[in-house]
Amino acid sequence: MADIIGWELYRTFLAVLQEGSLSGAARALGITQPTAGRHVEALERALNVSLFTRSQIGLQPTDVALALQSHAEAMQSTAASLERAASGHAGGADVQGVVRISASEVIGVEVLPPIIAALRERHPGLIVELVLSNRVQDLLRREVDIAVRMVRPKQAQLVARRVGRIEVGLHARRDYLDRHGTPRTVEALSQHAGIGYDQVTAYIREASKTLPGFSRELFAMRADSDLAQLALIRAGAGIGACQVALARRDGLVRVLPKLFALPLETWVTMHEDLRASPRCRAAFDALADGLEQYAAH
Repeated sequence: MADIIGWELYRTFLAVLQEGSLSGAARALGITQPTAGRHVEALERALNVSLFTRSQIGLQPTDVALALQSHAEAMQSTAASLERAASGHAGGADVQGVVRISASEVIGVEVLPPIIAALRERHPGLIVELVLSNRVQDLLRREVDIAVRMVRPKQAQLVARRVGRIEVGLHARRDYLDRHGTPRTVEALSQHAGIGYDQVTAYIREASKTLPGFSRELFAMRADSDLAQLALIRAGAGIGACQVALARRDGLVRVLPKLFALPLETWVTMHEDLRASPRCRAAFDALADGLEQYAAH
C-alpha cells in the first residue's frame, strides 16, 4: 500500500458511493468521467481491494467499500472544516468566510431565517451553511461549527450558552375544534384526528412520559418530519404537538395545556477552539441572542 494516498481519491470514491455512478460523481465534483474512473482504480490499487462491481443499475459498492464509507465521510467533514477555518481567517479580524450551523427542522425553517438574515446584513462577507436535521451533529469532529441543541452538551471541549426553554404543547386550528369539539381529557383524544410521529425514537420515548397514553396508535396522520406535522396542524387536519411560540404566532389553539407541556432546554454550542474565530463568534452571539428572544415569548 502506498504510504500516502491523496484526498482526491477518497473524495471521488465517496462521490461514487453517493451518486451510484462514475458519471454522477464526475458531475458532482466538476471533473471528467475518465478522471473519476482513474481515481477509483488508483485507490483500489493503493488499498489492494475491490471497491465496486458493475451492475445494470450502476456501480454497486462491495462490503469493503461500505466499511470504508464512514471513514471517508469523516475525512470529508475534516476537509470541509479546514476550508471553513481557512476562509474565516483569510481576512484577519473581519467577519467573513463560511460558518456551518446545525439545527432541527422546525428551528431551522421557522425560527432561524430572520436571525440569519439580520446577521448577514451586519456581516455581508459571511457565508452561512444551514444543516437541517434532528440528528445531533458532531461538534467535536467538526461536522458543523455551531449547533442549536435541545439537550445540554456534556463534552468539556464545547462552549455552550443556554438560551431558555422552548415549550411544546398540543395544538389545533380553531375551525377544527369548532367542528369536532375540544378534548378535555387524554382519553378524549382518541376521538380526534391525531397528528404525530411514525418511528419511535429515544427522544420520543422520553417525551411520551409527559402524556401517558399519547402514543402512535392515536395518530390518524403520521410523519417523522416535524415540518410535515406542523403543516398538517396548520391545515386544520387535527391535533398535534408544536412549539407554543409558533402556535401563538399562527393563531392555533392549545389543547390540554395542563396535561401536556414539554419544556425543551435549548442551547447554542460550538467547539472551544472556535472562540477566537470572528465568523463563528459573530454567528454564535447572533443565534444565542435571537433564540433568547424567541424562547422568552
